Amino acid sequence: MILDVLARMSDDLPALQIVAPLLAAAFCLVVQRARAAWAVAMVVAWGSFVSACVLLSRVLAHGTISYAEGGWRPPWGIELRIDLLNALVLLIVTGICAIVLTASPRSLEQEVPRDKHSKFYAIYLLCMTGLAGMTITGDAFNIFVFLEISSLSSYALIAQGSTRRALTSSIQYLVMGTLGGTFLLLGIGLIYMVTGTLNIADMAVRLAAVGPNRTVVVALACVGIGVGIKLAVFPLHIWLPNAYTYAPAVVTAFLAATATKVAYYVLVRFVFSVFGVELAFTHLHLDAVLMPLAIAAMFVGSLVAIFQDNVKRMLAYSSIAQIGYMVLGLSLYSVSGLTGGLVHLFNHALMKSGLFLVMAAVLLRVGSNRIEAFAGLGRRMPLTMAAFVVSGLSLIGVPMTVGFVSKWYLVTGAFESGLWPVAVLILMSSLLAVIYIWRVVEVAYFRQPPEDAPEISEAPLSLLGPIWMLAGATVFFGVFTSLSIGVASAAARMLLGIEL
Repeated sequence: MILDVLARMSDDLPALQIVAPLLAAAFCLVVQRARAAWAVAMVVAWGSFVSACVLLSRVLAHGTISYAEGGWRPPWGIELRIDLLNALVLLIVTGICAIVLTASPRSLEQEVPRDKHSKFYAIYLLCMTGLAGMTITGDAFNIFVFLEISSLSSYALIAQGSTRRALTSSIQYLVMGTLGGTFLLLGIGLIYMVTGTLNIADMAVRLAAVGPNRTVVVALACVGIGVGIKLAVFPLHIWLPNAYTYAPAVVTAFLAATATKVAYYVLVRFVFSVFGVELAFTHLHLDAVLMPLAIAAMFVGSLVAIFQDNVKRMLAYSSIAQIGYMVLGLSLYSVSGLTGGLVHLFNHALMKSGLFLVMAAVLLRVGSNRIEAFAGLGRRMPLTMAAFVVSGLSLIGVPMTVGFVSKWYLVTGAFESGLWPVAVLILMSSLLAVIYIWRVVEVAYFRQPPEDAPEISEAPLSLLGPIWMLAGATVFFGVFTSLSIGVASAAARMLLGIEL
């Protein structure tokens, strides 16, 4: 009996990725006790991560998983469909959710009133539900539904910040997010009008038979704009700097590593799995639009980051540049280029979440994220700042870090496509990251703290553990690349229709 129940639960793992955090969010609202809510959220988050690991191993061993909701077979029923691509993204979402949640209690004490902590965890789990649902659903309309769940939760999480600017940043994000969701819904509606189906796999088959008519072109434009706003593709990024700067530090660490990554997944899924390479790139020349925007993002994001005095804001603009690298990989539409974009999705989640958790630790001890507050922290908080250096080197792309791996594949993809000037631009933009990372390192290690600066201690273990888990991962996956590169390369070949 017990074995049968466990086997049944194992078969239902795709559905549990959505159901478990949703039910746990309701529990957190009811319980109204911070410690109990955090404990439940921890169990669900880490359980979801373990389940995501199991699902990825099953996909690697047996191929794509199709789960029919309510027993209704696709395309008539709603399908949860997990292949190599979204299994990797699901692993990122659940892993980052669990790690950031582990670090959250001490950081939240600094920024969010304790009587609101249980509500915070409920909203956090709702956001996790939406992100996981977007990742594994095989239904285009449900992508929109889960997008709205995650977006509404994100607005509420950002508004929890300790300053009034958090609320205005949340409202700005809400306005831009509403526009993005509207464009995406219009695009899905136009595709439905042409194909008569909402199942993504069925859409692809029917759309290939229709070809590049005017409705399809407008649908691709609407989907591109809608998802581009959520992804913060330059120049649709105006919501991101303020949202990342004024949200609570753990919220920024969570959203920077998950929300834009899932949006990138959705863009890749529509471009390659719905519209297809021939339609999107051969007939509609999507690369001619995305590549210039990606290159502009790589330079504009890094250049603006150099002149920021708030380190959280600096890292926010850095994220715009890193999103540019991911979009560039998509626009190359080759195995090496797309592998670089997909693995950078994984790598950037590790780097940026770790860096923003460092900001949480600094804010907890110093009370500020302004660059002058970092004076002498290299000696006063040595373990915290060492993690910043490791993640910062990875952001630059130093060998033996994950940043080097993804940029190597992007450069390779550019050369293979005969675009050597693009390869040069990738290297030049990476050098800009040296400048803004060095600004922080120079202040932390080579400047003395003010004479009246209070004595501070190292960050608590509850923060240092997650910080070094992520910083260590940037080195581990930079040396042992078989999992990240192996899965990303296989996913790229699958998307391009190349035999594995």
